[in-house]
Amino acid sequence: MRIVGPLILTLALAAVAWVGTQYAGLYAVFGIVIPYLALASFVGGFVFRLVKWGKSAVPFRIPTTCGQQKSLPWVKQNKIENPSSFAGVVGRMLLEVLVFRSLFRNTKTEKQGEVLGVGSAKWLWLGALVFHWSMLIIVLRHLRFFLEPVPGAIMALEGADAFFQIGLPALYLTDLLIVSALTFLFVRRVVIPRVRYLSLPNDFFPLFLLLGVVIAGIAMRYFFRVDIEGVKEVAMGLVTLHPVVVAGIGPIFYVHLFLASVLIGYFPWSKLMHAGGIVLSPTRNQANDSRAVRHVNPWNPDLPVHTYAEYEDEFKDKLVKAGLPLDAE
Repeated sequence: MRIVGPLILTLALAAVAWVGTQYAGLYAVFGIVIPYLALASFVGGFVFRLVKWGKSAVPFRIPTTCGQQKSLPWVKQNKIENPSSFAGVVGRMLLEVLVFRSLFRNTKTEKQGEVLGVGSAKWLWLGALVFHWSMLIIVLRHLRFFLEPVPGAIMALEGADAFFQIGLPALYLTDLLIVSALTFLFVRRVVIPRVRYLSLPNDFFPLFLLLGVVIAGIAMRYFFRVDIEGVKEVAMGLVTLHPVVVAGIGPIFYVHLFLASVLIGYFPWSKLMHAGGIVLSPTRNQANDSRAVRHVNPWNPDLPVHTYAEYEDEFKDKLVKAGLPLDAE
């Protein structure tokens, strides 16, 4: 049920959008109300989670480091692994966010006979990198529906994505890459026993939602007849806060929009929120300058001190009775 439940839920959501627009005519609900509710959930949840994390106390420097710390002048420091300045922290964070540096160095440990072997595990890094960069390019491409006139940079990015010009309409390379990456991430969770054991329904649901959004988008572009001008009209109406109802676009568009809205609204309340939380991680966003800067706990209360002299005076009779020496004498 950890896999079947999220899959059934995703298919049910897609069916609800299809039936609700194709047969019930609820275009305003799926084209206006739900996208705005999803955006409110995303913004409100994102701010709430960041503020909550920002209030968490960090009593001392706890960056995760595995390189040489800054110490004596003749000892070479590893400025990326063990940054001691703000610039070093920024460089480390950029490498983490843009190319998943720590995941690239991920290793796997296996017992081969009586020998414990340590090997490389680059497939997860590659799959995650392909997915995230493909997703970013797809999101940027979609800005052409929300901007008028469309910036030249967006048009150039779209042209580069369709560089191979396979068929008509042109096949986007990121469409193939993101489906492949999501399929790999799903298969990995199912095939590897220890990963499957640790996986929960809230690990599979975002994967199925993302696959649903992507597959609906691909179907809308290559297999179903969709009114592109109507799609642009709906998108511009949502952005300009003058929403319109367009009935003739096709139900597959509202399936795509509804699943994307569910994903956006669910984002800040799920594990996907690591995208916003990584910059607030104290193990990453701090400089390791504990030797150079003394940290004084600002909220450390003044506690009453019970000195040994006071202790000796309080228990003087018992100490004498026990034959113990007294400092006061």
